[in-house]
Amino acid sequence: RERVRAMFYHAYEHYLESAFPYDELRPLTCDGQDTWGSFSLTLIDALDTLLILGNVSEFQRVINVLQEGVDFDIDVNASVFETNIRVVGGLLSAHLLSKKAGVEVEVGWPCSGPLLRMAEEAARKLLPAFQTPTGMPYGTVNLLHGVNPGETSVTCTAGIGTFIVEFATLSHLTGDPVFEDVARKALKALWKNRSDIGLVGNHIDVITAKWVAQDAGIGAGVDSYFEYLVKGAILLQDKELMSMFLEYNKAIKNYTKFDDWYLWVQMYKGTVSMPVFQSLEAYWPGLQSLIGDVDNAMRTFLNYYTVWKQFGGLPEFYNIPQGYTVDKREGYPLRPELIESAMYLYRATRDPTLLELGRDAVESIEKISKVDCGFATIKDLRDHRLDNRMESFFLAETVKYLYLLFDPDNFIHNDGSVFDVVITPFGECVLNAGGYVFNTEAHPIDPAALHCCRKRKEEQWEVEDLMREFYSLKKNKKFAFKRASDHSEGESAKDPEGPSSEKGGEKRNSKKSSHSLLSCPTQSFNSKLAVLGQVFLDNT
Repeated sequence: RERVRAMFYHAYEHYLESAFPYDELRPLTCDGQDTWGSFSLTLIDALDTLLILGNVSEFQRVINVLQEGVDFDIDVNASVFETNIRVVGGLLSAHLLSKKAGVEVEVGWPCSGPLLRMAEEAARKLLPAFQTPTGMPYGTVNLLHGVNPGETSVTCTAGIGTFIVEFATLSHLTGDPVFEDVARKALKALWKNRSDIGLVGNHIDVITAKWVAQDAGIGAGVDSYFEYLVKGAILLQDKELMSMFLEYNKAIKNYTKFDDWYLWVQMYKGTVSMPVFQSLEAYWPGLQSLIGDVDNAMRTFLNYYTVWKQFGGLPEFYNIPQGYTVDKREGYPLRPELIESAMYLYRATRDPTLLELGRDAVESIEKISKVDCGFATIKDLRDHRLDNRMESFFLAETVKYLYLLFDPDNFIHNDGSVFDVVITPFGECVLNAGGYVFNTEAHPIDPAALHCCRKRKEEQWEVEDLMREFYSLKKNKKFAFKRASDHSEGESAKDPEGPSSEKGGEKRNSKKSSHSLLSCPTQSFNSKLAVLGQVFLDNT
């Protein structure tokens, strides 16, 4: 764990020294470059890792730097997918963790706050991409002008189906449903366009819904679509999303799985198109562990781990029958996916093999990719040549998952035994009780926060039970509620503060007595229960 901490600071301090305010560090030349849109991306991506490592003061400093320095009103063509997972996800996570980090939050947090406003602003810049006949978004958007005329309408599957975690969180915190709505519409469009044998391809035309690349698998171009069906289902307690994933899972097992490896097949016929393992697929055992399929997850993980041991890293592509790298795909850009799966599986099994993978990863990365100014992408695992790039996901994901693998007592692993209670305009709210859902850039979202900022319909039964109990206790007393004049039924309201026996004898207007106590019109709730905020949100 301490070696992982040292790795983080070696990379982070050199980014600040040599590359900030650019997006990424170039570790061989000790300078910086913009890669995904000029947002000081490594800083946003590393923010919650700082807190997980326990560095509260730097977390607070960086929040101030970002508030002053990041501007989304820029004439830049940005990846809709990357901006969402790295920028929107990073800001949302930091927003939800800021009270834990000792930041003085504004009144109304977590339903308001500067980082939430930044996340919302960034997400609004992405919304024009979703204005297509199918609801599936373009892959690129200009942050100032929207979608460029002549922009390609071909987007990868993951670039369409990887929004529900961040966008649903935004909608729940801000009260604006547009984000969750567009994310759901895109998910459902992919579902609707799956093949007869239940598979999705790699790239689709978002205008015509025609599949352009018909390779089906679990890796690059598709991966986080499946991940977000599971994580969206967990975050939102949404059975429909989970049933979609379970249907896909059946088709994936039927057509792509061979000896605990997953191959690429033709999406309509199920015939093998590429007998290749891609390093991005290594997230799959972790995802399987989230749905409780731990035995299959471990078997697949151990296959992938043999590849790691062969090369000291996972090559981008690995030919399974030949047992070797694929031409021009021999690199390892310090990706997190195998370590991510090890972290999940270790939480599920406590199998020490998983710690060995973690140790191997630390030693490989230190031995092969560490340079004076940080950690460099490995261009070729066969001869350990390096490339002049350190992707922001190295600090956001790789180091974070390694640290969490070796830090069983981290607050992220909280089992619910400790938590914080905050008062919001909507009532009391429990936060930081654990169960964090990581977005695909390893930014943890606190699922409890989604219930802080509005009463959801499915929660109304709790309120109704409370009301029934309230009235059964008070059945000898009459309570009247102030009613808005436009809902007036022509009678004057009784004095709500008169619980005396004379009041109890008063006859009530027959019209009023036929009105259910549990279906009063939407209104501010005026009684001792007002602390709960607006209890009735519709006329049910």
